Parts: sequence; C-alpha cells; structure tokens
Amino acid sequence: MTLLAYLIILALSGLFVGALARLALPGPDPMSLVHTTVLGLAGNFIAGVIVWLVWGHGVPGLVLSVACSTLILYGIRRSRGGSLTRPGPPPPP
Repeated sequence: MTLLAYLIILALSGLFVGALARLALPGPDPMSLVHTTVLGLAGNFIAGVIVWLVWGHGVPGLVLSVACSTLILYGIRRSRGGSLTRPGPPPPP
C-alpha cells in the first residue's frame, strides 16, 4: 500500500468515526468536515493508546474509537459553555 492510499484510508476512517461521534450526541454541532475528520482521528488515536496500554497490541475497535471521539466532542461542548443536548455558542472568528 502506498503512502497516499494509507492517508486517504486514514482520513476516511476519521471522517466516519467523527460523524458517528457527532450522531451520538444530540443537538447541532457547528463543525466542518475537516473538524469532524480531526475529531475522528483524535478518537482513533486515543482509543489506540488505550488498547496498547491495556492489551499491549492490537487495533482499537470502532466502538471504542467512537466512544473516545464522543467524549472529546462532549469536552468541546463543555468548554464552549454548552451542555449534553445544547452545544453552546460557536467560537468567535
């Protein structure tokens, strides 16, 4: 597999996991596709670290990746002054 194909697959998996994380929390989120992809990649990374620390090897599952991304999204909402169902005001430009 070439590096370009790997990066494309990585971006698509990040987009998929980030989209599932956004669906897991009710309410609108003012995020672009790039932000959603970065959210999914961050959740994948944190889930991978957790799996590596607990089992010493392996690839994180979809459920753990989405759970980590959902927790990150919830933290973003809380930092903006929102709650579980209301995201709060968008950040200033």
